[in-house]
Amino acid sequence: MAMHPCERVDLGFVDSAPYRFVSTVDLAISPEQLFEVLADETSWPQWASVITKVTWTSPEPRGVGTTRTVDMRGGITGHEEFLAWEPFTRMAFRFNSSSTGSISAFAEDYRVVPTPTGCHLTWIMAMKPNGLAGRLGLFVGRPVMGRMFQSFLHKLRHYTDGRFAAATG
Repeated sequence: MAMHPCERVDLGFVDSAPYRFVSTVDLAISPEQLFEVLADETSWPQWASVITKVTWTSPEPRGVGTTRTVDMRGGITGHEEFLAWEPFTRMAFRFNSSSTGSISAFAEDYRVVPTPTGCHLTWIMAMKPNGLAGRLGLFVGRPVMGRMFQSFLHKLRHYTDGRFAAATG
């Protein structure tokens, strides 16, 4: 599969990208349990339905510089590198390359804050499309994409409720 290089953005890109999608959810699990889910490659396709497979390509322990490959619907593959790995607080990654040439830069940031009943997750997806077609597609699709990303977090809440209720019940 031909891979297209993406800009090697830093954490600042998450806040300055031309296209940003911010979604939030309150979860009835601890930040430690959320990180257990986020580190589990089999969990991602359960709640982020665009993802079909996650493969860690770096050995544990996880940290800044850790890599993985994510396969998505539509035949899109992204080679990711972690820019932040602060256990139970924050994780962020960028695409180093993608199977589609329509992505110039891509990063995600997961920020976790403890709450009295579990934790609050803020997920930021940041993108810079490549070319006019990519910009037009994101501009037109932005409202639908925002709803889809928020629905992923509702699915994450359902998934974590079931996963940890089964573990404790």
